[in-house]
Amino acid sequence: MKIAFSPCPNDTFVFHAWVHGLIAGAPALDVSYADIDITNHWAAEDRQHDILKISYAALPWVLDEYALLPCGGALGRGCGPLVLTADHLTDGSAPVGPASLSGRRVAVPSERSTAYLLFRLWAAQNVPGGLGEIVVLPFDQIMPAVRDGKIDAGLVIHEARFTYPSYGLKLMTDLGSWWETDTGLPIPLGAIVARRSLDLAQISAWARASVEYAWKHPEASRQYVLEHAQEMDPAVADAHINLYVNSFTADLGADGYGAITALLTRAADEGLVPRVDPALLRLP
Repeated sequence: MKIAFSPCPNDTFVFHAWVHGLIAGAPALDVSYADIDITNHWAAEDRQHDILKISYAALPWVLDEYALLPCGGALGRGCGPLVLTADHLTDGSAPVGPASLSGRRVAVPSERSTAYLLFRLWAAQNVPGGLGEIVVLPFDQIMPAVRDGKIDAGLVIHEARFTYPSYGLKLMTDLGSWWETDTGLPIPLGAIVARRSLDLAQISAWARASVEYAWKHPEASRQYVLEHAQEMDPAVADAHINLYVNSFTADLGADGYGAITALLTRAADEGLVPRVDPALLRLP
């Protein structure tokens, strides 16, 4: 069975047991590791994988072929994307606030990411005159580009929450805090989808078993996680896992589905994504 997910610690932690044949009855996995922008493309256009980790923002383009699984993904609180800037964003005559982004170049990890949707929804309320050019960069290139003045501001995800001060960057806004304050809901980040022609209940059970194994045996995946974590400090990898692997990873529940529906409905209202029938978000 072909699966694609990112090399980030939360994904390798969650799928370690299944990848390594530790889930009884689960088929062997042929794994492709790729950034979320790539897996979003694979799900929407390539369609060669049976299971993928994608952004919730990409769901409207893939629900004809893939179904959202109720487990294995990333939602949560206090784990949203950040908008970062450097001191050179303005000439000092005005504060570095949301208004200073008007007409500016902003780097984002994907235009089909939850981070991007949250950013555009926030900018519609907070950036008079609108944004300038949107530049898509791999997430690990965004902070250096902002630091070096190649980009005016950057939208960052993953472990950048913990490492951005080392680049000399400033936090403009935490989009997760904005979303939670505005809606009272958790932040829907990464979704697990599987081909609709498969036994979705069984795949969900295997995915949930892999999550539960990870929690019961947290040290078992350590080497695998760090092998794929791009030389990440082990303490940062642990913080990443603790932030993104939570109760929503085991089961979306009412709040999880509510958050997904709210995000996609708001984004459709702004013309950012096609409108989705909420019934398609749940397993048949």
